[in-house]
Amino acid sequence: MPLDKSTAFITGGGAGIGLAFAEALALRGVGVVLADRDFDVADAAAKRLRRDGGRALALSCDVADESQVQSAVTAACQYFGGIDICINNAGKHLTKYNQPFATLGIIEFRALMEVNVVGVVACSLATARSMRERGGGVILNIASIAADMAASPYGVSKLAVKGLTMALAKELAPHRIRVNCISPGVMASPAALEDLTAEQWQSMLDLQLVKRRGSLEDLVSAMLFLCSEESSFVTGETLNVSGGWPLYA
Repeated sequence: MPLDKSTAFITGGGAGIGLAFAEALALRGVGVVLADRDFDVADAAAKRLRRDGGRALALSCDVADESQVQSAVTAACQYFGGIDICINNAGKHLTKYNQPFATLGIIEFRALMEVNVVGVVACSLATARSMRERGGGVILNIASIAADMAASPYGVSKLAVKGLTMALAKELAPHRIRVNCISPGVMASPAALEDLTAEQWQSMLDLQLVKRRGSLEDLVSAMLFLCSEESSFVTGETLNVSGGWPLYA
């Protein structure tokens, strides 16, 4: 389906990277579903997109709760007629989950995996049912370069996302559903800007080949490619958007 006639279900779509994706897609005529735990934030964003001429719907959704996922997908399909793109962006992240397993503890690790891993499966399977009915679709997962080091609970969860991308790509290929993944470096998202110190930013820039902070626009460009027919021969792949870190560090 042409991008401007499609509908995208974006988890964590109310703010940050998810909202940047929604804005870029809405500008291109895509109907966007902002599925977010914080409904008020998502609703305000959806109203702004509609004022700007976009097609947008906000829905309350905790990806760790399968019943909420199914309810949100059902509501999105009723509103837009179906789903063609699923962007699994919601996730627990940053410094809290970059500590040792023994420090984090099993309860928090289980919560991390429920969102970052199980949530990806739940949203992918729920949206794939609509995609099959519409003749195919695209699932885009968001991992992290932390997966390439897997030195923390967070990194392990994102390594699992890369594995899920390959497994789901194989499972859903007969239904003409492509599954790919973006693996960002440290991007200048609102959450990262709030969470990281100047010293931490500099230490990461020192490891990059491209000596600047990654931007939301860098991720948007990758997303638009992987969600469009320009990447119709690409599935099961992970695209690093990280300025060359950590591959050459």
